Amino acid sequence: MELPIPLRQAVERLLEKVPLPTLKQAAKTLSDRYRAELRDGRLHMAEQMAVKAYLATRLPATYAAVRASLDALSEARPDYAPKTLLDVGAGPGTVLWAALDLWPDLQQAVLIEASAAVRRVAEALATEAMTARVAWLAGDVTLDLADLKPAELVTCAYVLDEIGPASLPKLIDRLWHLTDNTLLVVEPGTPAGWQRILAVRRQLIEAGAHVLAPCPHEAPCPLVPPDWCHFSRRVARSRLHRLAKDADVPWEDEKFIYIAVSRQAVAPPQARVIAPPKSGSGKVLLKLCQKDGSADEKLFTKRHGEPFKAGRRLDWGDSV
Repeated sequence: MELPIPLRQAVERLLEKVPLPTLKQAAKTLSDRYRAELRDGRLHMAEQMAVKAYLATRLPATYAAVRASLDALSEARPDYAPKTLLDVGAGPGTVLWAALDLWPDLQQAVLIEASAAVRRVAEALATEAMTARVAWLAGDVTLDLADLKPAELVTCAYVLDEIGPASLPKLIDRLWHLTDNTLLVVEPGTPAGWQRILAVRRQLIEAGAHVLAPCPHEAPCPLVPPDWCHFSRRVARSRLHRLAKDADVPWEDEKFIYIAVSRQAVAPPQARVIAPPKSGSGKVLLKLCQKDGSADEKLFTKRHGEPFKAGRRLDWGDSV
């Protein structure tokens, strides 16, 4: 899954004169902070060079994860086409670009971002391509949500890992109160990210939310550590990305986890594929999270006929 062409071109223009050694150092510093899930009171992207490093090395991957999460939401609600968006912790506008690619009739978006450096870059990226009315607001997501108006779609992507655990319940409660229809939260696909999503999921179900995806049920998660739920998208690396990270492989796999909930119930799928399928000659083994709240591996062979053929077409993250 690639960036939309206008976004990719805008990013290339912003990065074309950045010295490679400077970009490489900024990319390493940024990567180290994200990997450590560092919470030292500083923003990961407080400086302009950190933002540019993010555009070069992280934006394609986070865009792919967000777009895949929105696609799953849309699959669960084919009739859903939001006109208003509130994105909390918006970064360079990743969710907005993905939402507009999926729902081009989106009319209005309010984006909250604490970093002035990020907001400046995000506005520059969006100048020539946005059809929706976009308002960029400065704000700490744990403090500055009181005066916002609700939106049909509320999103919070790759944000919770930067927030202290004690602040999360209040933030999620506020996000749900701002949600007229649907709320999407996306996190890195690490065991810690999964635990954060589990906590969000429990809180939202207790508040009356209906799970749209990825879970085909609202029972407790059946997975037990060291196993954990997550998904993956393969992303092609640009030449600049490979140079900035000294990477030999022309692609990377972005692991992510998400929860999408709605104020209205929908018919859940029978199951979701929660691991890469294992295919062999005349057989496919699928790990499924199922509608009854269980998770198990199921083997399909040619003797199963159509279920086997359908199983061969399924990929990690697909609903059944």
